[in-house]
Amino acid sequence: MLQKYLTWLEDLVRSCEYIASDTSEMTFDDYLSDRRTRQAVERNFEIIGEVLIRLGRADPTLVARISRHRQVIDFRNRLAHGYDDIDEELVWEIIQHAVPALREEAKAVINDT
Repeated sequence: MLQKYLTWLEDLVRSCEYIASDTSEMTFDDYLSDRRTRQAVERNFEIIGEVLIRLGRADPTLVARISRHRQVIDFRNRLAHGYDDIDEELVWEIIQHAVPALREEAKAVINDT
């Protein structure tokens, strides 16, 4: 694997960890009332999506090892371009359930190199 692909995957893992850490002690209501945390989470989702976009362009076989990569990219695009129509309940659900799985998949890809 090229070093830049490894760096991108490490960025993805780190963004997942930031999201988890920033929201770990929060309830959904806490999240809703904390603008800075919501903005930080959204920024990290943008980074995650951008990593998968770049990997998809550079190495489609590699990005295919991340299940649901297309949905993650679509979610990133929705956050970036539909900033005025964000479903915070969906974001919270993704934080709680999809982010941990995505982090583990990316770590597995890194460790397989």
